[in-house]
Amino acid sequence: MALDGIFLSLVREELEVLLNGRVDKIYQPSREELVIAIRTREGAYRLLINSAAGTARVHLTAESIENPKTPPMFCMLMRKRLGSGRLTAIRQDGCERILCFDFDTVNELGDHETLTLAVEIMGRRSNLILIGGDGKIIDSIKRVTPDMSAVRPVLPGIAYTLPPRAPRLSLTDLDSERLGKGLSVFGAKRISNALVQTIEGISPVFADEAVQLTIGDDKAASELTYGETAKLSDWLEEQGRRLTEGKPRYTILSTPDGQLKDFCFTEITHFGSLMKLTHAESACELLDVFYSQRSRSERIRQKAQDLFRLLTSLSERIARRVANQRQELAECADRERLKIMGDLIMTNLYAIQKGQTTVRCVNYYSEDQSELDIPLDPRLTPSQNAQRYYKEYRKADTAEKMLRELISKGEEEQRYIDSVLDSLNRSESDSDIDQLREELSEQGYLRRRGGRIKADRPLPPMKFVSDDGFTILVGRHNRQNDKLTLKDSQKHDIWLHTHDITGSHTVIVTGGVTPPDSTIMQAARIAAYCSNARQSSQVPVDYTLIRHVKKPNGAKPGMVIFTDQKTVYVKPDQAEAERLRVK
Repeated sequence: MALDGIFLSLVREELEVLLNGRVDKIYQPSREELVIAIRTREGAYRLLINSAAGTARVHLTAESIENPKTPPMFCMLMRKRLGSGRLTAIRQDGCERILCFDFDTVNELGDHETLTLAVEIMGRRSNLILIGGDGKIIDSIKRVTPDMSAVRPVLPGIAYTLPPRAPRLSLTDLDSERLGKGLSVFGAKRISNALVQTIEGISPVFADEAVQLTIGDDKAASELTYGETAKLSDWLEEQGRRLTEGKPRYTILSTPDGQLKDFCFTEITHFGSLMKLTHAESACELLDVFYSQRSRSERIRQKAQDLFRLLTSLSERIARRVANQRQELAECADRERLKIMGDLIMTNLYAIQKGQTTVRCVNYYSEDQSELDIPLDPRLTPSQNAQRYYKEYRKADTAEKMLRELISKGEEEQRYIDSVLDSLNRSESDSDIDQLREELSEQGYLRRRGGRIKADRPLPPMKFVSDDGFTILVGRHNRQNDKLTLKDSQKHDIWLHTHDITGSHTVIVTGGVTPPDSTIMQAARIAAYCSNARQSSQVPVDYTLIRHVKKPNGAKPGMVIFTDQKTVYVKPDQAEAERLRVK
């Protein structure tokens, strides 16, 4: 799934449309991501650069990305040094995973200078480095101290050096003899792994395709025969020719349920029916489509790290507290025995003397009239011993009632915290996070900083349209769930929610018309997808008319009770939800 060097070279070719363009605006949506708006004679473009370990990439983007109200320091530096600069060159050494963008800029003294933005796509070592005309680092989006890397620190004032580069074969200049010689040094290593280390710029999925289509058995490199090496080389040379002729096939691999898994610059067929193939018109379009959902989730997670920690901690703390209360409740279950012992002492007062430590009585409450040994406090009279047992009985009885109430409240609080955590996991924007922050502050879980939290205007509920033409609305968080269900919907609309599973309120807007079962089932699948059970296969979903849904006094946001419901079992369908959604 990593962006390989050959794919990066194809991206570089597409980015040449930016040459001689001027930097218009620079944004830093998240800690490891930068967006540079560049205006050329042909139009305006947005260059996205990401240095996160799992999503590192560079490409043109059409995605609308939210930006923080206050730009980070690195963003301010980039605006100061590259603002209005002209892009003069985009360089790549072979198929190395490093792109260098050269800008002609004007410094504070009015002098022209050339600055370079080095984009290093290297997994967890990915970085974005601004380099001065003297070859020294001005700053980087991620600083690397000598303690972190003695080989290659990345700090302001240090001369920029390229990472060490191992010599490898080029896919566009390959023959059987050189391929065989290159693979022979890897001995017991699998052929696909050896290919990745022998040929510059290819990815594991490309190497797997090469081996499966030509040899079939991904055996040890030392077991390759001359004929197998020739077949492998022929296939690789054909791929090299297609690249030279400008005929890549931009392919996205996804599971049958729509989860994006990998991509390549050529057709990948060896997975068979296990993977669904879709295609893009360009390298930039492929990367934009592939990473948009993944990177959006990562940006949200970065911006809401404190909320994730808070909610996870609260959930664990409440679970421990309720477990302890259940244990105490179990201990209260023996309270009737305390009352029986008090009654038996009172019945046998004549036979007990002060100073005794125990008394054996016939237990008239048992079916077999068995004898029962009752411990006594020798300091107390028989009557006082009986009263002591009655007092412990009343205490246990009161404790049981209180514990049942506390457990009920704890379970309700647990459901609420889990519902907020579920909403946070499905957040799509800064506005969603701000609304959750405000909700948690109102409920007393989050301390207000400098007065009332100023949340962005909330986004409207998510909107879907069924194949039958009915509008389906889904709340983004608990407060919106309440508004959607209790204020905005009509009594004849249909309300849906996963049964005993945290999730969003879902409403079918009927307009007074009874929707067909197909719409109810589609809405149920959407409700299941917008819940904590989105990865399950059989999810129970309740549905009823809005007029049967009520909110108890004092209930937390999103908590309602309902009657007259029916239940259907559905499988969440991401592909269907995305198809029906109106954006």
